[in-house]
Amino acid sequence: IEGHVADLSHMAEVGELADTVAAAHPKIDVLINNAGIYRTSDDVTAEGMDVRFAVNTIAPYLLTKRLLPVMGAGARILNLSSAAQAPVDLSALAGGRRMEASQAYAQSKLALTMWSRDLADKLGAKGPSVIAINPGSLLATKMVKEGYGIAGHDIGIGVGVLARAALDDAFAEVSGRYFDNDAGRFANPHPDGMNAARCRAVVEAIENVLARQAG
Repeated sequence: IEGHVADLSHMAEVGELADTVAAAHPKIDVLINNAGIYRTSDDVTAEGMDVRFAVNTIAPYLLTKRLLPVMGAGARILNLSSAAQAPVDLSALAGGRRMEASQAYAQSKLALTMWSRDLADKLGAKGPSVIAINPGSLLATKMVKEGYGIAGHDIGIGVGVLARAALDDAFAEVSGRYFDNDAGRFANPHPDGMNAARCRAVVEAIENVLARQAG
């Protein structure tokens, strides 16, 4: 077991993390983008982004893109989505509009699901599988305890589905799909997540944010 630390609300640190991991591991079989944030005392990053979009959507996109060169066709990218999904305000994603926590969270998770589908379509059979997963609603995480004031359901529910998605043959040929662990099956996300043009628009907005911050 190895540990690497980065603040995923700062894209420069995300890039440095990717470089460090890729240098240490010339082959990666599974990438699980699990980090997420809901409520926080400071919801705006140093770059002026809503922290939910930064951590839940843009950071995993950047990390994934930077690690793709060390991930082969048999690798798997698992993106933790949520049952909470709402149409994405591209202006809010880009940092141009503020919104309350639940709205930003739901939009950030749909945006993650949408770029997952777009990347899967782009990679096709030659790249890793990209799968968005709702690990289960209101699990006993720190985020749920702080955000909703409840203990939450057994966190093993989420751990179990991620282990299956990383290893089981049932998840081998499903790139671009969305798995809803509340229902225990592959399902459709929010309708926007099935719309190729809207998914592409979300990706373009993310790319514009990253280009602006890099410049």
